[in-house]
Amino acid sequence: MPLRIDAHHHFWNYTPEEFDWIDGEMSKLRRDFGPDDLKICLAETGIDGVVSVQARQSLEESEFLLSLADRHSFIRGVVGWVSLISETVGEDIERLSANPKFRAVRHVLQGESDERFMLRGDFNRGIAFLKQYGLTYDILIFERHLPQTIEFVDHHPGQVFVLDHIAKPRIKEDVIAPWAKRIQELAKRENVFCKISGLVTEADYHSWKPAQLQVYFEVVLEAFGPKRLMFGSDWPVCLAASSYQLWHDTVQAFADRLSEDEKAAIFGETAQVAYRLGSV
Repeated sequence: MPLRIDAHHHFWNYTPEEFDWIDGEMSKLRRDFGPDDLKICLAETGIDGVVSVQARQSLEESEFLLSLADRHSFIRGVVGWVSLISETVGEDIERLSANPKFRAVRHVLQGESDERFMLRGDFNRGIAFLKQYGLTYDILIFERHLPQTIEFVDHHPGQVFVLDHIAKPRIKEDVIAPWAKRIQELAKRENVFCKISGLVTEADYHSWKPAQLQVYFEVVLEAFGPKRLMFGSDWPVCLAASSYQLWHDTVQAFADRLSEDEKAAIFGETAQVAYRLGSV
């Protein structure tokens, strides 16, 4: 049986200062979430392994996730953080890469006041270090950032990228254009993969329905194909709008018409390729 992988989730020890983005609507997230909490969800859905993704922008966060991965074998890879604009970026990446579970880097581009932050020269010099260590880069943006994201990706044709949360389209408003056209353009770059994650928290937390999300799934399926799509729960953030099992089952239902090989790609094999998890 192929491994089933959740390619996107978080762990944290909650403090109001470090997680000030957790607003009143997300109040149920204002607590600690650790590996023992997640294991329950994995057992319910038959997920074998996970990729843990940074939630704080600090080297301490990367070290925290790697320490958890060292103690829990089901954590197959870590998407950490380094300052890609730092003069010490090369040394930081080299040090973290000594742990084979350090598989990727992410920066919260969606939170930058400079809408073209990803095109800065120093940021791109930092990205250039990733390839030599076999590291992937996770792209966290809103849909309005897609034009500059395409330009950014084109600067690094040999770099593997993973687009988080299908670029956060305006699902709450049922808006498809121009997101769909821009996603199709980005997907022409074969070094870009995409996570089917984060959709429920871009919709209305209380009233979303699978039928509302179906069209967004169809767009990314057509654009990327199953071999470049991967399931991600975005747990525990998803809990603001959905249980882990409900989101898993929703994606499973979307994929039911696909072949067994295509479903195996979305639920594990794509993540293993994009993050080179087979080498861990």
